[in-house]
Amino acid sequence: MARGSDNLPRRFAKIYTAAITDVLDELGLTRQTLPSAIQPLTPGMRTAGYAFTARGRPRKGRPSERDATLRQFLKMLGAVPADSVLVLAANDSVAAHFGELSAAWFRARRVRGAVIDGATRDAAFIGRLGFPTFVRYRTPQDSVPRWRVADWGQPVTIGGVRVSLGDIVVADLDGVVVVPRRVAHEVLGRCEKLVGAENKVRTAVRRGMAPVEAYEKFGAF
Repeated sequence: MARGSDNLPRRFAKIYTAAITDVLDELGLTRQTLPSAIQPLTPGMRTAGYAFTARGRPRKGRPSERDATLRQFLKMLGAVPADSVLVLAANDSVAAHFGELSAAWFRARRVRGAVIDGATRDAAFIGRLGFPTFVRYRTPQDSVPRWRVADWGQPVTIGGVRVSLGDIVVADLDGVVVVPRRVAHEVLGRCEKLVGAENKVRTAVRRGMAPVEAYEKFGAF
């Protein structure tokens, strides 16, 4: 996936998810929001970056396989590049699939966030660290005896939304939105125009302009 100087993560980080979904709706892409159960650990967390996809499954095996299971997970963590957001389809509802050491490594690596269709533990530490982490649930139970990484770099589907390597992931308090890479530049351009119009509407209504009048004048509300 080409990255270089397009600055997509930095520019999308300035756009709120509601504006992105409005633009995606205009383009006929009406199912790009991940399930609402996936929430930020703290309200102020937000992120934008290139999707790095991974999948896992519950582990069935002998205790002697613990080392191999952990090593597979650590290899996946090491493969996530800077400016990415880990998007993990855990396919599990028992274990924690992320934790404080993972978050600390990602921060040092300049990874932009983690979206886990599963759980984290060490939530208080991650909250203090401020690493953007979005999860479906929390549990103290370690993943190693219960779950393993299956693969990474392949498309995943979460709540009916397909996420591919290099798509743009934007997440804030409203939820998590996936922008297909093929339309990312168009969506970004439209979003930046929409946000500019909404800023004008915001100023106008604060000064007492009626909603209909503001809509008719600025084309947004």
